[in-house]
Amino acid sequence: MTYKIKINGETRELSGELEQPLLWALRDDLGLTGTKFGCGMAQCGACTVHVDGQPQRACTLSLAAVGAREVVTIEAVAGREASELKAAWIKHNVPQCGYCQSGQLMTAVALLRANPQPTKDEIDVALAGNLCRCGTYPRIRAAIAEASSELHKATA
Repeated sequence: MTYKIKINGETRELSGELEQPLLWALRDDLGLTGTKFGCGMAQCGACTVHVDGQPQRACTLSLAAVGAREVVTIEAVAGREASELKAAWIKHNVPQCGYCQSGQLMTAVALLRANPQPTKDEIDVALAGNLCRCGTYPRIRAAIAEASSELHKATA
């Protein structure tokens, strides 16, 4: 079966089954390997992408469920929130092995777009579904807090 899907601002035509998880279409069919396979059960967050601006787990989201909605992956995430987070990620030396980082960043971007000044508890709640095997949670939280502060400075 041939179908169309909107990925990173571009409509792409793919062949396959609509029951296929979005993750495999991204990685195997489109070569967008920034979105990682972690658990395959939507439990770890490594496969987080944005679907119509909301963080979603690509490992369990079928192409049929995506339909005509807009998908954005780590390769194309942009905007002030993404820029501030990427800078803070580097400053706080967040990545260790790096495997979870695309999912962490995609979740953090969605958080700051919805809530530009989250509290520590709101950051914890938003990231609760993203696992980091290396335990860089304190650095991740510090980077999000700093990005939030920078965003606030820019609008003040």
